[in-house]
Amino acid sequence: MARKKQKRVIKESDSAYFLKLVMYLIIGSQWVRIEHLPNWSVPIPVGLIIGLLYARNDHFKTDRRIEYAILLIVTFVSFWLPLGLYIQLASPGA
Repeated sequence: MARKKQKRVIKESDSAYFLKLVMYLIIGSQWVRIEHLPNWSVPIPVGLIIGLLYARNDHFKTDRRIEYAILLIVTFVSFWLPLGLYIQLASPGA
């Protein structure tokens, strides 16, 4: 008889899952804004990129869709909040 291989399911504790969601909230809200006043500003969602890479390579692949949704919502909300790193480029005449 052929034996079927059984996959071992590793459960994640509730506190570890909650801590991971809080981490996604903090990481997803990080932006780098490069500004050259008053002409232009370039916002870069660095936290979203790092969070997506982490969620894709996460050991517990249970609720990846929820993690992606939290990352996207936090990124869009934090776009209008003064969070992250601001880099101002000085003009050549200054």
